[in-house]
Amino acid sequence: MDELAKAVEGVIARCLAVRAGEQVTVVADRGTAAVGEALRAGAVAAGAETVLTVMEPRAVDGEEPPAAVAAALQAADVFIAPTSKSLSHTRARKAASDRGARGATLPGVTADMLGRLMAVDLETLQRRSRALAELLSAEDEARFTCPRGSEMRLDLAGRQGMPDDGDLSAPGAFGNLPCGEGFVSPLGGEGRFYAASLAPTAEGEGMFTVRDGRLADADERVLAALRGAGELGTTLAEPGIGTNEAATMTGNVLEDEKILGSVHVAFGASAGIGGTVSVPVHLDFVVLEPTLDIGATRVIEAGRFVL
Repeated sequence: MDELAKAVEGVIARCLAVRAGEQVTVVADRGTAAVGEALRAGAVAAGAETVLTVMEPRAVDGEEPPAAVAAALQAADVFIAPTSKSLSHTRARKAASDRGARGATLPGVTADMLGRLMAVDLETLQRRSRALAELLSAEDEARFTCPRGSEMRLDLAGRQGMPDDGDLSAPGAFGNLPCGEGFVSPLGGEGRFYAASLAPTAEGEGMFTVRDGRLADADERVLAALRGAGELGTTLAEPGIGTNEAATMTGNVLEDEKILGSVHVAFGASAGIGGTVSVPVHLDFVVLEPTLDIGATRVIEAGRFVL
């Protein structure tokens, strides 16, 4: 069995625990149709009643899918969304989860990425991710720095951390695949951070300045993409910490944000992860070699995960 076939089996059987007779909706687009078909075939092999819907690619992460796709998500027991742009932070995805469907989004996934990142020691990844979620829930503040000038403070008071650990077997469970992070939607934050990649909005690297929980200064193309989603588009939505040792910097944020010992910061929609902002954009930016403290606990030391 090749890496992709093993990864598909892991997604269907281990992560989502698809059972015979369940209704499964797979949502892909023109850029991801091949991976979508592999996942459809995997769900059929598990005995599920499976539909593959192929839509036009969305323009940005967080943009709503067509109404027919939203309806297909609502009708599913399980949904799997390998799409070019993320459906994670859409109203359509959240409505399906709220109805009890369990599911995964795989924005920007490739066959190579899915095969490599799903081949890790899942139990170790789950331990790391769950420990992070517990710590993010228990503490009121996180801080990180990096050698390129990052110095950020994040207000976590009253917020609930979440693990992206691949266990999506419970009703309403939702996460990213390939998996590997712990994250939270913060109450606010201040400071600046240096992003190793500005993808998907711009090429290169750059500094971001955050004031009063909003992105105040960054590459103009980044700001334009966020402001184009409305007044709340620049809202600080998420810090996350990568826990997947197979992930490397590729320029594809689905993989980059999972790098073990990295931090990523997102802006835009947060309603689907415990926040209050619902806008049609959610952009993540990755910080390499950070030193991170959550409360009084050192979590990352110069890019080395120590929790």
